[in-house]
Amino acid sequence: MPPRIPIQLAAQCCRASIGENSNNSSIVGLFSALSIQTRSAHILASLSDNKGAYHKRIRVGRGPSSGKGKTSGRGHKGQKQHGKVRPWFQGGQTPLIVQRGKLGFENLRAPVMSEVNLDKLQEWIDAGRIDATKQITPKEIIQSNLVGTIKDGVKLLARGAESLKQPIDIIVSRASASAIDAVEKAGGKIMTRYYTKQTIRRLVQGKSFHTDKPLPVGPEHVGPVLQEVRRKGFAFRLADPTSRWDIEYYRDPAHRGYLSHMLKPGESPSLYFKVPPAQLTKTKKIQKGTTREDTKLWEKLK
Repeated sequence: MPPRIPIQLAAQCCRASIGENSNNSSIVGLFSALSIQTRSAHILASLSDNKGAYHKRIRVGRGPSSGKGKTSGRGHKGQKQHGKVRPWFQGGQTPLIVQRGKLGFENLRAPVMSEVNLDKLQEWIDAGRIDATKQITPKEIIQSNLVGTIKDGVKLLARGAESLKQPIDIIVSRASASAIDAVEKAGGKIMTRYYTKQTIRRLVQGKSFHTDKPLPVGPEHVGPVLQEVRRKGFAFRLADPTSRWDIEYYRDPAHRGYLSHMLKPGESPSLYFKVPPAQLTKTKKIQKGTTREDTKLWEKLK
Protein backbone atom coordinates (compact mmCIF):
# COMPACT_ATOMS: atom_id res chain seq x y z
CA MET A 1 0.00 0.00 0.00
CA PRO A 2 1.54 3.37 -1.00
CA PRO A 3 2.05 5.90 1.80
CA ARG A 4 -0.50 8.58 2.40
CA ILE A 5 0.38 12.09 1.26
CA PRO A 6 -0.12 14.92 3.80
CA ILE A 7 -2.97 17.28 2.94
CA GLN A 8 -0.80 20.42 3.10
CA LEU A 9 1.73 18.97 0.68
CA ALA A 10 -1.03 17.93 -1.71
CA ALA A 11 -2.53 21.43 -1.60
CA GLN A 12 0.87 23.00 -2.41
CA CYS A 13 1.29 20.69 -5.39
CA CYS A 14 -2.19 21.48 -6.59
CA ARG A 15 -1.61 25.22 -6.41
CA ALA A 16 1.71 24.92 -8.24
CA SER A 17 0.22 22.84 -11.05
CA ILE A 18 -2.88 25.01 -11.40
CA GLY A 19 -0.78 28.19 -11.48
CA GLU A 20 1.38 26.85 -14.29
CA ASN A 21 -1.51 25.57 -16.42
CA SER A 22 -4.31 28.09 -15.95
CA ASN A 23 -6.12 26.83 -19.04
CA ASN A 24 -6.68 23.33 -17.61
CA SER A 25 -9.58 22.59 -15.31
CA SER A 26 -9.10 22.31 -11.57
CA ILE A 27 -9.80 18.56 -11.53
CA VAL A 28 -7.17 17.81 -14.16
CA GLY A 29 -4.61 19.93 -12.30
CA LEU A 30 -5.38 18.12 -9.06
CA PHE A 31 -4.77 14.67 -10.56
CA SER A 32 -1.58 15.82 -12.30
CA ALA A 33 -0.23 17.15 -8.99
CA LEU A 34 -1.02 13.93 -7.14
CA SER A 35 0.76 11.88 -9.81
CA ILE A 36 4.05 13.59 -8.93
CA GLN A 37 4.16 11.96 -5.48
CA THR A 38 3.41 8.40 -6.63
CA ARG A 39 6.67 7.93 -8.52
CA SER A 40 8.85 6.99 -5.50
CA ALA A 41 6.13 5.37 -3.40
CA HIS A 42 6.92 1.86 -4.70
CA ILE A 43 10.47 1.96 -3.18
CA LEU A 44 9.11 0.83 0.19
CA ALA A 45 7.88 -2.39 -1.40
CA SER A 46 11.41 -3.32 -2.59
CA LEU A 47 13.13 -3.14 0.80
CA SER A 48 14.94 -6.35 1.81
CA ASP A 49 17.62 -7.57 4.18
CA ASN A 50 21.28 -7.67 3.22
CA LYS A 51 22.52 -10.86 1.64
CA GLY A 52 23.53 -13.32 4.33
CA ALA A 53 21.74 -11.41 7.11
CA TYR A 54 19.79 -14.53 8.08
CA HIS A 55 19.82 -18.21 7.16
CA LYS A 56 16.87 -20.35 6.33
CA ARG A 57 16.16 -22.93 9.01
CA ILE A 58 16.40 -26.55 7.89
CA ARG A 59 13.21 -28.45 8.77
CA VAL A 60 13.83 -32.19 9.06
CA GLY A 61 11.35 -35.04 9.01
CA ARG A 62 8.84 -33.29 6.73
CA GLY A 63 8.67 -35.64 3.76
CA PRO A 64 11.05 -37.07 1.14
CA SER A 65 10.86 -34.07 -1.21
CA SER A 66 12.83 -31.90 1.23
CA GLY A 67 15.81 -34.27 1.23
CA LYS A 68 15.67 -34.41 5.03
CA GLY A 69 12.62 -36.63 5.52
CA LYS A 70 12.11 -40.02 7.17
CA THR A 71 15.51 -40.51 8.87
CA SER A 72 16.17 -36.73 8.92
CA GLY A 73 19.67 -37.12 7.48
CA ARG A 74 20.87 -39.38 10.32
CA GLY A 75 20.94 -42.70 8.41
CA HIS A 76 19.63 -46.06 9.65
CA LYS A 77 19.98 -47.39 13.18
CA GLY A 78 22.93 -47.15 15.47
CA GLN A 79 24.09 -44.77 18.15
CA LYS A 80 24.61 -41.93 15.67
CA GLN A 81 20.90 -42.01 14.83
CA HIS A 82 19.33 -42.81 18.18
CA GLY A 83 21.65 -40.96 20.50
CA LYS A 84 24.75 -38.80 20.62
CA VAL A 85 28.43 -39.70 20.14
CA ARG A 86 30.85 -37.48 21.99
CA PRO A 87 33.44 -35.93 19.69
CA TRP A 88 36.40 -37.33 21.66
CA PHE A 89 35.09 -40.95 21.55
CA GLN A 90 37.51 -43.17 19.59
CA GLY A 91 35.40 -46.31 19.15
CA GLY A 92 36.33 -47.93 22.46
CA GLN A 93 40.09 -48.08 21.96
CA THR A 94 42.51 -46.70 24.51
CA PRO A 95 42.51 -42.96 23.83
CA LEU A 96 45.62 -41.65 22.11
CA ILE A 97 46.16 -39.13 24.89
CA VAL A 98 46.55 -42.10 27.26
CA GLN A 99 48.75 -44.10 24.90
CA ARG A 100 51.11 -41.33 23.79
CA GLY A 101 50.67 -38.71 26.47
CA LYS A 102 50.61 -34.96 25.99
CA LEU A 103 53.63 -33.58 24.16
CA GLY A 104 54.72 -29.96 24.30
CA PHE A 105 52.65 -26.97 25.31
CA GLU A 106 51.30 -23.73 23.90
CA ASN A 107 53.17 -20.67 25.09
CA LEU A 108 50.44 -18.12 25.76
CA ARG A 109 53.02 -15.47 26.65
CA ALA A 110 54.93 -15.70 23.38
CA PRO A 111 55.08 -12.34 21.54
CA VAL A 112 52.90 -12.04 18.45
CA MET A 113 54.82 -10.61 15.49
CA SER A 114 53.53 -8.82 12.40
CA GLU A 115 55.10 -10.49 9.37
CA VAL A 116 56.51 -8.41 6.50
CA ASN A 117 57.84 -10.08 3.35
CA LEU A 118 60.42 -8.57 1.01
CA ASP A 119 58.18 -8.70 -2.07
CA LYS A 120 55.44 -6.72 -0.32
CA LEU A 121 58.00 -4.24 0.98
CA GLN A 122 59.29 -3.72 -2.58
CA GLU A 123 55.73 -3.08 -3.81
CA TRP A 124 55.31 -0.33 -1.22
CA ILE A 125 58.66 1.20 -2.23
CA ASP A 126 57.72 1.14 -5.94
CA ALA A 127 54.38 2.79 -5.16
CA GLY A 128 56.11 5.57 -3.22
CA ARG A 129 54.46 4.67 0.06
CA ILE A 130 57.85 4.00 1.73
CA ASP A 131 61.01 6.05 1.11
CA ALA A 132 63.91 3.65 0.57
CA THR A 133 66.50 6.46 0.89
CA LYS A 134 65.67 6.88 4.59
CA GLN A 135 65.86 4.42 7.45
CA ILE A 136 62.81 2.14 7.60
CA THR A 137 61.54 1.52 11.13
CA PRO A 138 58.32 -0.02 12.48
CA LYS A 139 56.86 3.50 12.57
CA GLU A 140 57.15 3.90 8.78
CA ILE A 141 55.91 0.34 8.22
CA ILE A 142 52.75 0.92 10.25
CA GLN A 143 52.04 4.45 9.00
CA SER A 144 52.23 3.23 5.39
CA ASN A 145 49.64 0.51 6.20
CA LEU A 146 52.06 -2.25 5.24
CA VAL A 147 51.09 -3.73 8.61
CA GLY A 148 47.51 -3.42 9.78
CA THR A 149 47.40 -3.63 13.57
CA ILE A 150 50.12 -2.90 16.11
CA LYS A 151 51.42 -6.11 17.66
CA ASP A 152 54.43 -7.02 19.80
CA GLY A 153 56.89 -6.42 16.97
CA VAL A 154 57.66 -6.74 13.25
CA LYS A 155 59.45 -9.72 11.72
CA LEU A 156 61.04 -9.57 8.27
CA LEU A 157 60.68 -12.68 6.10
CA ALA A 158 62.39 -13.57 2.81
CA ARG A 159 59.46 -14.30 0.46
CA GLY A 160 60.23 -12.66 -2.88
CA ALA A 161 63.87 -12.00 -2.02
CA GLU A 162 64.75 -11.79 -5.71
CA SER A 163 62.39 -8.82 -6.15
CA LEU A 164 64.44 -6.53 -3.89
CA LYS A 165 66.01 -3.98 -6.27
CA GLN A 166 67.75 -1.32 -4.19
CA PRO A 167 69.68 -1.28 -0.90
CA ILE A 168 67.61 -0.46 2.17
CA ASP A 169 68.38 0.41 5.77
CA ILE A 170 65.76 -1.31 7.93
CA ILE A 171 65.29 -1.94 11.64
CA VAL A 172 62.81 -4.61 12.76
CA SER A 173 62.18 -6.76 15.81
CA ARG A 174 63.33 -10.01 14.25
CA ALA A 175 64.46 -11.26 10.85
CA SER A 176 64.98 -14.66 9.26
CA ALA A 177 68.44 -15.71 8.11
CA SER A 178 67.31 -15.69 4.46
CA ALA A 179 65.94 -12.16 4.79
CA ILE A 180 69.21 -10.94 6.33
CA ASP A 181 71.19 -12.48 3.46
CA ALA A 182 68.87 -10.95 0.83
CA VAL A 183 69.07 -7.44 2.28
CA GLU A 184 72.86 -7.52 2.65
CA LYS A 185 73.32 -9.07 -0.80
CA ALA A 186 71.44 -6.07 -2.25
CA GLY A 187 73.89 -3.75 -0.47
CA GLY A 188 71.57 -2.82 2.36
CA LYS A 189 71.80 -2.85 6.13
CA ILE A 190 69.56 -4.60 8.64
CA MET A 191 69.39 -4.43 12.42
CA THR A 192 67.10 -6.09 14.94
CA ARG A 193 65.91 -4.17 17.99
CA TYR A 194 63.71 -4.99 20.95
CA TYR A 195 60.20 -3.47 20.84
CA THR A 196 56.99 -3.85 22.79
CA LYS A 197 53.43 -3.09 21.74
CA GLN A 198 53.37 0.04 23.90
CA THR A 199 56.72 1.19 22.51
CA ILE A 200 55.55 0.89 18.90
CA ARG A 201 52.30 2.68 19.74
CA ARG A 202 54.23 5.59 21.26
CA LEU A 203 56.51 5.76 18.22
CA VAL A 204 53.51 6.06 15.91
CA GLN A 205 51.89 8.69 18.14
CA GLY A 206 55.13 10.71 18.29
CA LYS A 207 55.52 10.35 22.06
CA SER A 208 58.99 8.79 21.75
CA PHE A 209 61.90 8.96 19.32
CA HIS A 210 63.63 6.07 17.61
CA THR A 211 67.20 5.14 18.48
CA ASP A 212 69.31 2.08 17.80
CA LYS A 213 71.36 2.44 21.00
CA PRO A 214 70.40 1.03 24.39
CA LEU A 215 70.02 3.21 27.45
CA PRO A 216 73.50 3.76 28.94
CA VAL A 217 74.01 2.27 32.38
CA GLY A 218 76.17 3.89 35.05
CA PRO A 219 76.30 7.05 37.18
CA GLU A 220 78.63 8.77 34.68
CA HIS A 221 75.83 8.80 32.06
CA VAL A 222 73.18 10.46 34.25
CA GLY A 223 74.34 14.03 33.61
CA PRO A 224 74.45 13.87 29.78
CA VAL A 225 71.07 12.13 29.63
CA LEU A 226 69.44 14.80 31.82
CA GLN A 227 70.96 17.60 29.73
CA GLU A 228 69.56 16.07 26.55
CA VAL A 229 66.09 15.73 28.15
CA ARG A 230 66.15 19.40 29.25
CA ARG A 231 67.20 20.48 25.77
CA LYS A 232 64.74 18.38 23.71
CA GLY A 233 61.93 17.93 26.22
CA PHE A 234 60.53 14.80 27.80
CA ALA A 235 59.92 11.75 25.61
CA PHE A 236 59.37 8.11 26.49
CA ARG A 237 62.52 6.05 25.95
CA LEU A 238 62.44 2.80 24.03
CA ALA A 239 62.29 -0.34 26.11
CA ASP A 240 65.28 -2.66 26.41
CA PRO A 241 65.06 -6.45 26.88
CA THR A 242 64.97 -7.83 30.41
CA SER A 243 64.48 -11.57 29.91
CA ARG A 244 67.45 -13.81 29.29
CA TRP A 245 66.12 -15.12 25.97
CA ASP A 246 65.63 -11.61 24.53
CA ILE A 247 69.01 -10.38 25.77
CA GLU A 248 70.79 -13.35 24.19
CA TYR A 249 68.89 -12.88 20.90
CA TYR A 250 69.87 -9.22 20.50
CA ARG A 251 73.45 -9.88 21.65
CA ASP A 252 73.94 -12.34 18.79
CA PRO A 253 75.72 -10.89 15.73
CA ALA A 254 74.09 -13.58 13.57
CA HIS A 255 70.74 -11.91 14.26
CA ARG A 256 72.26 -8.44 13.66
CA GLY A 257 71.17 -7.49 17.16
CA TYR A 258 71.65 -3.94 18.40
CA LEU A 259 73.40 -5.25 21.53
CA SER A 260 76.03 -7.22 19.61
CA HIS A 261 78.61 -4.42 20.08
CA MET A 262 78.70 -5.29 23.77
CA LEU A 263 80.37 -8.64 23.08
CA LYS A 264 84.08 -8.93 23.67
CA PRO A 265 86.27 -10.83 21.19
CA GLY A 266 85.63 -14.53 21.59
CA GLU A 267 82.66 -14.02 23.93
CA SER A 268 79.46 -15.97 23.48
CA PRO A 269 76.06 -14.22 23.11
CA SER A 270 74.77 -16.54 25.82
CA LEU A 271 74.73 -15.25 29.38
CA TYR A 272 75.34 -18.75 30.75
CA PHE A 273 77.36 -20.83 28.29
CA LYS A 274 80.89 -19.89 27.32
CA VAL A 275 82.68 -20.44 24.04
CA PRO A 276 85.02 -23.40 24.43
CA PRO A 277 88.69 -22.64 23.68
CA ALA A 278 90.12 -23.75 20.38
CA GLN A 279 92.50 -26.19 22.02
CA LEU A 280 91.73 -27.73 25.34
CA THR A 281 94.69 -27.83 27.70
CA LYS A 282 95.75 -31.39 28.22
CA THR A 283 96.19 -32.52 31.76
CA LYS A 284 99.66 -33.68 32.57
CA LYS A 285 99.84 -37.41 33.02
CA ILE A 286 101.68 -38.75 36.06
CA GLN A 287 104.61 -40.88 35.05
CA LYS A 288 104.90 -44.39 36.39
CA GLY A 289 107.17 -44.84 39.37
CA THR A 290 106.67 -41.34 40.75
CA THR A 291 104.94 -40.93 44.07
CA ARG A 292 102.62 -38.15 45.02
CA GLU A 293 103.33 -35.93 47.95
CA ASP A 294 101.77 -37.12 51.13
CA THR A 295 101.99 -33.72 52.79
CA LYS A 296 98.67 -32.13 53.55
CA LEU A 297 97.62 -28.61 52.71
CA TRP A 298 97.50 -27.45 56.31
CA GLU A 299 100.99 -28.76 56.85
CA LYS A 300 102.29 -26.53 54.03
CA LEU A 301 100.67 -23.49 55.64
CA LYS A 302 102.63 -23.92 58.90
